[in-house]
Parts: sequence; C-alpha cells; structure tokens
Amino acid sequence: MENTAARTAAQEIAAGYATEGAALELGCVLVDGAPDSAARVRIPFATLNRHGLVAGATGTGKTKTLQGIAEQLSAAGVPVLLSDIKGDLSGMARPGEGGPKIEARAAETGDDWTPTAYPVEFMSLGGGSTAVPIRATLTQFGPILLSKVLDLNDTQESTLGLIFHWADQRGLPLLDTKDLRAVIQHLTSDEGKADLKGIGGVSSATAGVILRALVNLEAQGGDDFFGEPEFDPADLMRQVDGKGVVTLLELSDQQANPRLWSTFLMWLLAELFEELPEAGDLDKPKLVFFLDEAHLLFDGASKAFLERIEQTVKLIRSKGVGVFFCTQLPTDIPNEVLSQLGARIQHALRAFTPEDQSALSKTVRTYPKTAVYDMENALTSLGIGEAIVTVLSERGAPTPVAWARMRAPRSLMAAIGADAVTEAAKASPLFGKYGETVDRESAYEKLTAKIAAPAPAPADAPPPPPAPEPERRREEPGMVAEVLGSPVVKSFLRSAASALGREITRGLFGTRRRR
Repeated sequence: MENTAARTAAQEIAAGYATEGAALELGCVLVDGAPDSAARVRIPFATLNRHGLVAGATGTGKTKTLQGIAEQLSAAGVPVLLSDIKGDLSGMARPGEGGPKIEARAAETGDDWTPTAYPVEFMSLGGGSTAVPIRATLTQFGPILLSKVLDLNDTQESTLGLIFHWADQRGLPLLDTKDLRAVIQHLTSDEGKADLKGIGGVSSATAGVILRALVNLEAQGGDDFFGEPEFDPADLMRQVDGKGVVTLLELSDQQANPRLWSTFLMWLLAELFEELPEAGDLDKPKLVFFLDEAHLLFDGASKAFLERIEQTVKLIRSKGVGVFFCTQLPTDIPNEVLSQLGARIQHALRAFTPEDQSALSKTVRTYPKTAVYDMENALTSLGIGEAIVTVLSERGAPTPVAWARMRAPRSLMAAIGADAVTEAAKASPLFGKYGETVDRESAYEKLTAKIAAPAPAPADAPPPPPAPEPERRREEPGMVAEVLGSPVVKSFLRSAASALGREITRGLFGTRRRR
C-alpha cells in the first residue's frame, strides 16, 4: 500500500515535468526512498536560457551533475563552457567505464546508458599551462571588471575608470599590465602632474594604491593573462560532427587568484552580450555557461559590479545564452540574481552551525510548497548524486518539487592526465591562433619612448633616391584573406580602429565595444 502511494505521488510529480519539445534528462523521482524509473525529471531545452543554479556541499555530486548536463547539451549541438577547477572534468573527452554501480544507477533512472566521448577544447587563463591559452587586453577588459580583480573600493574603482578614460582619449592601448603600470607611473610623475590634474578629482595617493594592487596582480600571474592575441568569444560557439564543443577552462594554475578567473568568465559573458544579435525564443540555447564557485564573483563586489551582473543575467537570455551558477549555498547568490534563475538543482546541505541552519531555513523558503517532502529534512538527507529539483516548465511555470536521483554521466568520471590534455590542446586548431604571445607597440612603449623616432637627416644631405616602382603582380589566391585572418593582424586592426576613433566606446561592464 505504501509503495502504491509513493508511486502515485512520484507520477504526479513527474507529470509536472512532461514536455512536448526536446528536454534534458536529469534523473527520476524518489518518494520515501524509492526511485521510480518511469517518473522522469527533466528540463526543457527551450527554457535553459532562463538560467539556473546548481548548489550543494562539497562531495554531494555537483560536479557529476554538471558533467551530465554538459554531455546532453553537447549531444544536442549546444556548445558549453565549464570551469574545471579541480581538473576532474577532462574525462569528458573519453568514453565512460561501466560497472555494477553505473548499471544500477542506469536501471533506477531508466537510462539506456552508453559510454560516450564528447568534443572537448582544453583552455587555460594565460600561457602558464599546456592547454590553449586565453588572453584579454586590459583595454577590452575595462575598468569595472579590473577593479573587481584588484579588489578596489568604490572610490578607487572610480579613479581607475578615469585613468582608462584618459588613456582611451589619448589613443594609448592598454594591452597588458605593464601598459597600465606605465600610464599610472606617468600620471603620478612630475611630467604627468598636469595630466593627472586634468582628469579631475584624482589624487596621486589613490593612483598609488591602484599601482600597488596592480603590482600584486602581476606577482600572482595576472601579467600572463592580460595581453594578445585576444580571445574571440565566438570560438566558444563551435560544433564538431553535430555535437557542441565543450570548452573546459583549466584553472589549476589560477586557484591562488580566484577573483581573476571568476571575473574573466563575466568578461566573456559581457563580450557575448555585446556581440550576439537578439535571438528571441529558441528551441534550445546557442551556448550555456557554467560559473563554478560563483560566490567568488560576488564576494566584496562593488555596487556597480553587482548591478551589471544582474543586468547581464536579465538581458543575455534574449541572446540565446544560458548561465548556470554553481556554488555551495543558494545564499551565496544575491537575491536580485537568484530571482532570475529558472532551474534549481540543490544537492545536500550541511547544517552543523547556526549559520548553516539559517542558510538551510532560507533555502527552504525559496522552493514551491510541497506536501510530499519535509524540505528541511530532505535537504539534509540527500544521498550522493541526489538533488531537490524545480525548473521552469515549457509554459514558464515552476514545476513541482522533486527529490531526484540523478543520471550517471556517460563520459569518463575521472581526469585523463596532463600528457593527454597537452596532446589534445596542441592538436586543436585554436592552438595556432592563440598559442604564442604577441607584444606590440602600446602605452608602455609610447610612454617610455622605447620606440625611437628616426634621426632627422642633415640639411645638406642629398635627397634619397626614389624607390623603384614595385613589380605589379597578381596576388596569390587567398593571400589577403590569410593575412587578414591572422589573429595578430586582427588585433592590430581592432586597436587601430579604436585609435582612429580617439575615444573608445564602452559597453555594459565598461568593456570596449568592438567596431
């Protein structure tokens, strides 16, 4: 009798997850500890651009949930970006390994589990890793995001914005950290006092604080990330044999500077927001971001930064991009952002301290009412690979709360080793595009006069002979396209266009808008 009642309750919950269009399978419903393989929990692909939250304590299965979701997105042709902090998602490039536990999980969740590999692009911040390096110029990154990385207060952030504005007006490209350091040193020197005064309200003491923060960033490896060739976010949106490419952003070398990589992911979102056209309602998203350790994005953030995150999350869904925030506690996410997240996948919470208990109580109040589960007990009793789920249905309404046993990933649930990552990265077409650092003339060279002007010719010197007229010949087919396609040339042309416009136009996060 009890089993019949539990099955009936599971089927009623699953009815709320029924879809007419394609959907991403999460797992099956559990009631009273009994899984019902026919009671499926799923997210419609059409609502994935309404964003989501994956939360839970360490060791509860969050990473495997992310892996399983990313696999299904890739199989549906949707590219994915995952921050691989611990390096254990690299196994997505290899088929999974079966076994009794996998077979049991597949039977419980009604999954026809098949070992599958997915197209993976291994990338890292800067060139300190064997993966394909991602870089951004400071001019493109902008003052608001850089202020978050440097941990500046509101006054210092405002000052940095004025310094960027001064450099933008004078056509001084800020490509790497030594460029910004040179600009600040110039403005605080005797020669630059007039320029500093002309900016308006900038004290040399505040500029000095920013300079020290910048030097600390360089000591932590930030100088390896900022520079050229600059990453083009369009390279995230690729397919291989109909599958969406899974970009794994390796962060093992940047764990000492979590502000940098968490803010970098926001920069990528800002870039996509500026570049992508309006998409309207789509059957599936164009791209899905997973922002792991999301609390690092909000810790100590300025009001301006928080406002822009909220605005980006609200607006980028219309560009066909979905964002999933991953963290331990839902309370790590500001309410203004949390209210924008349509899908909630909550793994087990721990309530060992009064603060934990308070967070648990707040989390319970954010879920729809349910007569099936005692939510406080459920959230602290979830097993590994189980989660409390509610998502948006196809009509945009919250689904019933489901205690779900999650499907097992089909790719390898382990790291594949550094040598395999290196081999895959060097075989990538992006390695030739981003593999080598470029250091061209920018603010540093201009302000330190390292590029000397040619000496004037003596007055009585004869004029130089005219240069011979170049032999006219037809360009080889594709030569011009090949040159213009070079990342170095593209980067130069972007900066040249900005210099011609004198003052750079900046977008939502203060990032430079491409022309």
